[in-house]
Amino acid sequence: MRKDKKKVVGDEIGDEVIKTFLTMEPADETLPSLHKLIKAYRGLRVGDFERFLGFFVEAGYDLEAKNDQGEDFVALVRNQRQAELYIEAVQAVRQA
Repeated sequence: MRKDKKKVVGDEIGDEVIKTFLTMEPADETLPSLHKLIKAYRGLRVGDFERFLGFFVEAGYDLEAKNDQGEDFVALVRNQRQAELYIEAVQAVRQA
């Protein structure tokens, strides 16, 4: 990178971009609520994911949604390296 170029890391994401994760629908039998949580987890930074959770709950989606094996969002991502802060965010909203 040239010295006169500033490296940009993590531009602010607007609410409308975050809300697009609410429009994502599953292509299989996955519950829409669970699908949206997983997509947002994979596509958003922690702070943006926390904002997403507010929109998610406000729209009436279910934080307790489970797959066919009875696994919810926390169970599905628990063993992933970067999941801890995302899990904490979901648990905080569940307890609120």
